[in-house]
Amino acid sequence: MNAKTMKIEEFTDVLASKAAIPGGGGASALTGALGTALGTMVGNLTVGKKKYKDVEEEIRRQMQQAEVLQRELLLLIDKDAEAFEPLSKAYGLPKETKEQLEYRNKVMEEALLKASLVPLKIMETVLEAIAVLEVMAEKGSRIAVSDAGVGVQFCRAALLGASMNVFINTKLMKDREKASQLNQRCDELMEDGVKRADAVFELVMKTIRP
Repeated sequence: MNAKTMKIEEFTDVLASKAAIPGGGGASALTGALGTALGTMVGNLTVGKKKYKDVEEEIRRQMQQAEVLQRELLLLIDKDAEAFEPLSKAYGLPKETKEQLEYRNKVMEEALLKASLVPLKIMETVLEAIAVLEVMAEKGSRIAVSDAGVGVQFCRAALLGASMNVFINTKLMKDREKASQLNQRCDELMEDGVKRADAVFELVMKTIRP
């Protein structure tokens, strides 16, 4: 699967099918990429305008960061699919004998960890995108402030969506210490990201509502 070369309709059709991939993780990464792109859009509507000359350098830096994050999130769509494939195969391993069960458990544990790390990376990347959108909402063009608000809501949804793809895997891990570490990191990212995204949303609503 190469999500970057798929048309929107093709991607959504595959997403809607019974195919295991793409799933919630890939959809979260795409949602985050869309939210990040909206941040860049705000930047493009800001630079070059006399009114925003004092913040133009900062806006350009944020746009460069957003471009990197957007590319990373698009790559993570396919990385999420690649990480899920070994887990999907592990579920089908035989478990009739003790040896088979031990081997299956070993493969499952490795696959569960791998399948947890990609959505965790999606969360970390989306949190960086929320930081970009904070600047865009505060200092970007006022005619596009609503786009910053939409972008941050997309990133918020991507953050929470990816978290569920971590938790569903860590729940099955035998190594409860590792699972706890991953869950704690997830909780930290959610708490920070949701708080910041909600603050941006409130700022935008105060700006656009009469």
